[in-house]
Amino acid sequence: MPFPYKKVLVVGATSGIGEDLASRILKESPSTSIIAVGRRQEKLDEFVKQHGENRAVGVQFDITSLQDIPSFAKQITEEHKDLDMIVLNSGIQRGLNFGNPESIDLNIVDLEMQTNYFSYIHLLKAFLPFLQAKSDPTAIVFMTSGLALAPLSRCPNYCASKAALHSLIMSIRFQLHQAGKGDIKVIEILPPAVQTELHDAKHQPDIKDGRSIGMPLNEFTDAAWEGLRDGKESIPVGTSKMGFDALEPSRKKIFEHMNSQFKH
Repeated sequence: MPFPYKKVLVVGATSGIGEDLASRILKESPSTSIIAVGRRQEKLDEFVKQHGENRAVGVQFDITSLQDIPSFAKQITEEHKDLDMIVLNSGIQRGLNFGNPESIDLNIVDLEMQTNYFSYIHLLKAFLPFLQAKSDPTAIVFMTSGLALAPLSRCPNYCASKAALHSLIMSIRFQLHQAGKGDIKVIEILPPAVQTELHDAKHQPDIKDGRSIGMPLNEFTDAAWEGLRDGKESIPVGTSKMGFDALEPSRKKIFEHMNSQFKH
């Protein structure tokens, strides 16, 4: 089936999963254009140069500047009234060892949660009114992780941020349906470990040869694109499928039972 979205905002498009997925969308869907968002202007310029100004624009923005998100969303929606899909992909991962509490930098803990979770809530609040007002189908894509389902002990705060986001997504879907806004598709992609700069030593010095960890980026993007193209709501990839298939059917059943008692 053809990809139905015509203009896609990709937050975190300057490297890794975000950049590769944005490039794949442009390759596979000739009628779609990309608004690439990230902190590094030089990387945004490279992306636009590679794909052409008729297909891509770059917007420099740091999503951890929560107070600036409303004006950012206003700028984007005024300049791109045909925007119909938002991909929230930015994220950082840091090690955290409660066995050695003196080593914990709480500023890094706060930044990790702000990047991976709080910024998503602020962006969602800022963009939802625009999407709700549109008559054509729209979508919000959240990049979570297989670690939202079963945590890895070396990065517990990262896992907790993704688990919080995974839980939030279930409630967002339910609330939008209850509000009669079920035509806003809420999509979750759950990557496994993927070979990107997320694991580089400059970010996580306790990891050696971080770029070799996990699934090759192009293989992940193949699977993520296939799920998006096929209109799936939940797209677990690679090893994430094991946790998803084992846990989500019963989790969803309990969620639906609980929430059926609290319909508005």
